[in-house]
Amino acid sequence: QVQLVESGGGFVQPGGSLRLSCVASGLTLDYYAIGWFRQAPGKEREGVACISHNDGSTDYSDSVKGRFTISRDNAKNTVYLQMNNLKLEDTAVYYCAADPRSPHLTVRAACAPYVYDYWGQGTQVTVSS
Repeated sequence: QVQLVESGGGFVQPGGSLRLSCVASGLTLDYYAIGWFRQAPGKEREGVACISHNDGSTDYSDSVKGRFTISRDNAKNTVYLQMNNLKLEDTAVYYCAADPRSPHLTVRAACAPYVYDYWGQGTQVTVSS
């Protein structure tokens, strides 16, 4: 079955960097858009960054644009989220998620939790001094 496993979270001081990884199994990345989402205590889950299944287009939340980069390595079935210049407000559990897409179509969908069907277990990112 489809499985997504996040890793790379941890404790970091403001201004620091982390790279999250999402390893997918039971699916071929060519057929799935992948998103990174986060949920902070008392907050709704929100989209952070999403990458399309075919053309590599990306979508970032305003709060992370310019600091975070999502990338995909289909050969390794892995999606990454490079997080630079981390801020206190970036503290959250980060999830990767997958949404099946037709390989023949370019779909413009919201980078929003409701779009995505398969979810990983999450990895904690804590930014604190």
